[in-house]
Amino acid sequence: MENWLEKSVFYEIYPQSFYDSNGDGIGDIPGIIEKLDYIQTLGCDAIWLNPCFESPFGDAGYDVSDYMKVATRYGTNEDLEQLFHEVHKRGMHILLDLVPGHTSTSHNWFKKSMEPKQNEFSGRYIWSDNIWTDVAGFPGISGSLRGISQRDGSVATNFFSHQVALNYGFAVRTASWQSAVDSPEALATRQAIKDIMAFWLDKGCDGFRVDMAGSLVKNDPESRETIKLWQDMRAYLDENYPEAVLISEWGEPDKSIKGGFHMDFLLHFGPSHYMDLFRCDHPFFSREGKGDASKFVETYSNNYRLTDGKGLICIPSGNHDMLRLRRYLDQSEMKMAYAFIMSMPGVPFVYYGDEIGMRHLDMVSVEGGYERTGARTPMQWDSEKNYGFSTADASSIYTAQDTACDAPTVSGQMEDSDSLWNEVSKLISVRRVTPQLWASSKIQFVYCEPNRYPLVYLRSNSSGRVLVALNPSSSQVTCPCMYTPKKAIYTLGEAVEFVDGILSMPPESAAYIEV
Repeated sequence: MENWLEKSVFYEIYPQSFYDSNGDGIGDIPGIIEKLDYIQTLGCDAIWLNPCFESPFGDAGYDVSDYMKVATRYGTNEDLEQLFHEVHKRGMHILLDLVPGHTSTSHNWFKKSMEPKQNEFSGRYIWSDNIWTDVAGFPGISGSLRGISQRDGSVATNFFSHQVALNYGFAVRTASWQSAVDSPEALATRQAIKDIMAFWLDKGCDGFRVDMAGSLVKNDPESRETIKLWQDMRAYLDENYPEAVLISEWGEPDKSIKGGFHMDFLLHFGPSHYMDLFRCDHPFFSREGKGDASKFVETYSNNYRLTDGKGLICIPSGNHDMLRLRRYLDQSEMKMAYAFIMSMPGVPFVYYGDEIGMRHLDMVSVEGGYERTGARTPMQWDSEKNYGFSTADASSIYTAQDTACDAPTVSGQMEDSDSLWNEVSKLISVRRVTPQLWASSKIQFVYCEPNRYPLVYLRSNSSGRVLVALNPSSSQVTCPCMYTPKKAIYTLGEAVEFVDGILSMPPESAAYIEV
């Protein structure tokens, strides 16, 4: 297939907070359609749409009650099909968010599984065979529910207690109630997910971002059976929908890419050291100059080797599960962060509102967001009522909004040539016309020392080489660099200098240079 991922930049849409077209205070799919031209103007040509399916919204849609029905508050299945059509009409692509690890307790599958009489859904979830036998405590299972129905047994949950774990089997079985990965019930669950993918691919979506893709098979120490499961899924897609794209939330590209995913998604938890860059007491991209990118580079380089130089790790500005980038960096520092994000391998992801530096707000939890709720506030389009998000009364808006007098807006930043929005748009444009910066072009780290600046790396492919040099700190810094500059294709701040094998960088400067 044509690898459209190569030069794409994704825009993540949290549907309930993007744009409300009907005045009920909640964003919707017709609202997304109205704003597609905006996304394209920014420069993004692909969309990751967070879950939009029927749900009781105990976890903001990550607790699905019907995978094949758009939630009423967002519109209809026909609206989603129209979104696919409008996206493609603009030469863009769209991935839906697939949540295969669990459903809501209100899903009809689960209601059927609770019945005491054996039926086709009895094995769809992970049940013990006796109410006194708990299923919690096994690797991959976070908790359990007990005494909830006439069925004898307890049932496994993922994360929140209303998210019951689907049954893909156990790699290592230690009890009679644990299914094998090739058991009829585990294979039936797998087929159900294939059917869901086929349903939406037939309607026009381009693929899926897969939530917690590495968590499906339980007690799978090396993820071998989970990898095999996804290889089976990929084989099904290759036979029936060969152009379907899969991007994993896994955080271990050596496993996910082996499993058949096109790319892996960098996790903000675990061993990635992503947080060292943007979200910690002393972020590397803060001008205070006390950050350390070395552990991130070491981990990234190791993953790069493990994937035979493919890497293909998507780096986001943020997402619905993180505190917003603006909590840690101001808008000037965010420009430097984007110079990094837009020059790394894999596909960059821009979380809605991060292109204007929306703030993270401290607020009471909404729909299971807890501290994440502050990163899910409605998009700030302009200075009109509710920042142009909705015509509803403020009390009906999905969450509260930024009340600061300097709250950033899209309209304000688009008119300001020195704004974060315009810098992000410029960086996306530079990336798109520079093949050396595309997803699968090679990377070689040239300079990265513990607790030191700058960060320097080389991106290359058959078209040539581009040196990326980043100095977020407020100090002048130098490092050894034996490359000979040919042409600067992007600069932020004052110009860098190359003298006698030494790269000298002014404070808060960045450069992409052909060498």
